[in-house]
Amino acid sequence: MAIPNTVVNLTAKDFQTDQEVRWCPGCGDYSILAQVQKIMPSLGIPKENIVMISGIGCSSRFPYYMNTYGMHSIHGRATPIASGLKATRPELSIWIVTGDGDSLSIGGNHTIHLLRRNFDVNILMFNNQIYGLTKGQYSPTSEEKKVTKSTPYGSIDHPFNPLALVMGADATFIARSMDRDPKHLQDMLLRSYGHKGSSFLEIYQNCNIFNDGAFEAFTDKTSKPVQTLFLEQDKPLLFGVNKELGIRLDGFKPTIIDLTKGFSVDDCWIHDEKDFYKAQILVRMFDDPAIEGHLPRPFGVFFQKDRPCYETQMNEQIDYVLKTKGKGNLDKLISGNEVWTIQ
Repeated sequence: MAIPNTVVNLTAKDFQTDQEVRWCPGCGDYSILAQVQKIMPSLGIPKENIVMISGIGCSSRFPYYMNTYGMHSIHGRATPIASGLKATRPELSIWIVTGDGDSLSIGGNHTIHLLRRNFDVNILMFNNQIYGLTKGQYSPTSEEKKVTKSTPYGSIDHPFNPLALVMGADATFIARSMDRDPKHLQDMLLRSYGHKGSSFLEIYQNCNIFNDGAFEAFTDKTSKPVQTLFLEQDKPLLFGVNKELGIRLDGFKPTIIDLTKGFSVDDCWIHDEKDFYKAQILVRMFDDPAIEGHLPRPFGVFFQKDRPCYETQMNEQIDYVLKTKGKGNLDKLISGNEVWTIQ
């Protein structure tokens, strides 16, 4: 991933605050914070033009630790607050920091509407598959039969697949990374920033207190090569210790092929971030219980497309109306065209 031209002489340290970072020792949030601070100077944006907006949760402490403007808002409402700010100050770089509970439970409705409107903001959704701040209840992404304080006999809820959900909301940029792969996370943060429109980056984040090891298969050095699939534009879907395994489509079903047993790279699925239909297969590759644990988990950019941003269209509409109609009359607008006089 190419680093944008730096026009402001800043360092990662310039984005650190004097606040004590109060996450549990070993929490994946520390790594995410470090990677965000590392990529910020390369964006070439003055700190006063960057805004971090969060809701409620462990992840939502983020604005305190970023030396930018920011707001720690209320549960699930970071998205409408960010929408209002972007609509009125479109020149700002706005980052929404949220968790799986904050954005997909009480804030789920706000999330899907921001995505369909396509405000030019960046959503970082930390997914630890648990409620960490409130001490370990199951969340909208917790797996079925998950035993927690609020589900002592196991959860009977079917979990959300976050990327499938935002795909259904017509998000224009969809990606996934993880806290324990700093280089990949930095690349995905830069890709998210570079997209014109709403970017949704799901970040697998380990909660070592209440859900330790939830993503260990994708981060452990011994299992990572066969359990993860890193997506690259125009590249074949390859994985394995020596990239000896590949993915091909059997109709609409992804299957694993072994390049040492009669198959070649030419038989593999070639990734195209613009392919809406194949992106829907990718986001659901691990949903089928018949193949759970066999197909690798994809990471990278699943899908992106160009679509006009809401704030741009809104301000163009306002300018047009002012030029052609002049300032309006609020009382007349509220009354509408159907008015009755009662005698």
